[in-house]
Amino acid sequence: MDSEDRLADAGYRTVPDEAGGRAGRRWWDANAAEYLDEHGAFLGPDEFCWCPEGLRERDAHLLGDVTGARVLEVGSGAAQCSRWLLGHGAAQVVATDVSGGMLAAGARYDAAAGRRTPMAQADARALPFADDSFDVAFTAFGAIPFVPDAARVHTEVARVLRPGGRWVFSVTHPLRWAFPDDPGVGGLTATRSYFDRRPYVEVGASGNVLYAEYHRTLGDHVGEVVAAGLVIDRLVEPEWPAGHDRTWGGWGPVRGERLPGTAIFVTHLPG
Repeated sequence: MDSEDRLADAGYRTVPDEAGGRAGRRWWDANAAEYLDEHGAFLGPDEFCWCPEGLRERDAHLLGDVTGARVLEVGSGAAQCSRWLLGHGAAQVVATDVSGGMLAAGARYDAAAGRRTPMAQADARALPFADDSFDVAFTAFGAIPFVPDAARVHTEVARVLRPGGRWVFSVTHPLRWAFPDDPGVGGLTATRSYFDRRPYVEVGASGNVLYAEYHRTLGDHVGEVVAAGLVIDRLVEPEWPAGHDRTWGGWGPVRGERLPGTAIFVTHLPG
C-alpha cells in the first residue's frame, strides 16, 4: 500500500475479507501516536479502562481475582491494561497486538516508568501460544471490531485458555450501529438497519482499504462465543456516569444518557 495513500471515500460497504482484515495493522501503525495524543491521558499509561464510559477494572472486577494468574491481553494497544494488572497481583501478563506502532508506544511507556511489560506482536486470529497457557484472557475494544472473522479470535482464545479460564471482551454496543456516529442529538435517530452487517470502510485514492470496522448483532456475538465452546456468564452494558462530560468519537453524555455505547461479554471455558 502507498504510504501516501489519501482517504477518498468512507461509508458502509462490502469489501473482500482479506483486504479488510489486513487494514487494521497498517491503520494502527500509522495512527498510534495521534490516538494516544488524543486519548492517552484518559486511558493512563498504566490504568485498566474497559470503555469510553470510563468503567475501570479496579471497580468492575470483571476478570475476577487475578492474584497469581497467567493473563493474556489481546489487542492491547500500548498495553496500559496489562501494565495495571502487573501491579495488581497477576503472576504473568502478556500483552499482544497486531500493530508494531502501538507496541512501540507501550515500550516508551515502560521506559518512562522504568519497568518492563511483556509484549508480543501477534494477530489475534493466530496466537503464538501453546494450548492451556492462560488463566484469564481479555480485550478492551481490541481485535474483534477490526477483523471480518472474529469467530477465529474466540476459537484461538478458547484454545490458549486453561479449562475454567475466563475470557472477557468489550466492543461497541451493536445497537449503536443503527445510529449515526454523532455524540450529539444527531446521533439519537436511527438511520440504518441494525441488521445491515456491512462494515464501515475507509478507502484510499488508490482503491486500497485503509480502515475497516465490522458490525455484529448481539446474536452474532453470542453465536460466535458459543461456537468456540465458551459459556457466557454476564453481559455488562455500562451506563454513562454522572459528571462524565468527555466526548470520544460517537460517545458522549448526550447519547450516553439514552443509548448503550459498550457491551462487555464475560465468558469462561468449561472444565
